[in-house]
Amino acid sequence: MTKTAFAIGCHPDDIEYMMAGTLIKLKQAGYEIHYLNIANGSLGTNQYDYAAIVPMRRQEAIAACKVIGANYHESLSDDLEVFYCREMLEKLVPTVREVAPEIILTHGPYDYMEDHINSGRLAVSAAFCRGMTNFKCNPPRAAIDGKVTIYHSMPHSLTDQLKRPVIPEILVDITDVIETKKAMLACHRSQQEWLDVSQGNNAYLIDMTESSEYFGRMTAGFKYAEGWIMHSHVGFCDLPDNPLLTALGKAVHSNKNPRS
Repeated sequence: MTKTAFAIGCHPDDIEYMMAGTLIKLKQAGYEIHYLNIANGSLGTNQYDYAAIVPMRRQEAIAACKVIGANYHESLSDDLEVFYCREMLEKLVPTVREVAPEIILTHGPYDYMEDHINSGRLAVSAAFCRGMTNFKCNPPRAAIDGKVTIYHSMPHSLTDQLKRPVIPEILVDITDVIETKKAMLACHRSQQEWLDVSQGNNAYLIDMTESSEYFGRMTAGFKYAEGWIMHSHVGFCDLPDNPLLTALGKAVHSNKNPRS
């Protein structure tokens, strides 16, 4: 049976920034890979109206998926409407059941933006509901069995909401796929100017590359890396499970004292 990995991000380009390198490595290791942005990118512009930007960002995300052969799943809401609520969870659970992932890559409960935090919370709850037969989802889809391990990505700011550094427990070597990760991010052309103006995020691709270098320096020899914190196993998988390590082997570095 083919194993699957599911990246659940918030906005189009969030996966590319902090998750895509690991997703590519899993594809190389034989995983079927899936990609979903919960929000559609509707507010990520200062020059296009809603009718123009939403399909534009959808096509950019689809183009990024094609770069790595990922399965694209449609977004569920507008930007800043990613609330942790029953309606949103009912929309996400069917897709998680359809994909039946062994690995979920998603945002952590620490970030500068509530959309990101809520996306991670929804991904965790959707995974928890995967086997609950009485959970009502929209559209209906039968509950599934099977373990899933959840990994939380690093925030864009590299700190939490109170400017405290977020230190990863696990680092994945993405040195050999950094150019592919850049190619994915470059698909989001509408965002370069927008982020420069709205958040002072000068040099879109350079910023992502420097973040990858930052995490690489936490290891014994990776030039570029992505950082992760593993979610509790309770309700999801067994205590010893670490499918990233199993799949990627020497490309995974364990941060022995992540809180120090």
